[in-house]
Amino acid sequence: MLQQISARDLSQRLASGEPPLVLDVREPGEIAIARMPGAVEIPMNDVPRRLAELPAEREIVVVCHHGMRSAQVAGFLADRGYGRVLNLAGGIDGWSLQVDPSVARY
Repeated sequence: MLQQISARDLSQRLASGEPPLVLDVREPGEIAIARMPGAVEIPMNDVPRRLAELPAEREIVVVCHHGMRSAQVAGFLADRGYGRVLNLAGGIDGWSLQVDPSVARY
């Protein structure tokens, strides 16, 4: 079953001593509108060929606009042996609403 994390919980985890890797799977045009600082940016369709950039032993939180594409990518990673994968519930839009209103909504 796909695990989810709320924007508030992710914010707390990012401030911890062992923050997860945040994988933003949106397209470059979307990221230009609303960027998540520190995220690894790999568009959804590029993830399969760029798996080597994602450490399988690290916790990964996948982010998109509202959480649908990121859920697909999180499932894809889990199916390939990534054991600690979470989907950001509500995506970058939820992040803007719950954590950082300076992040543009679109």
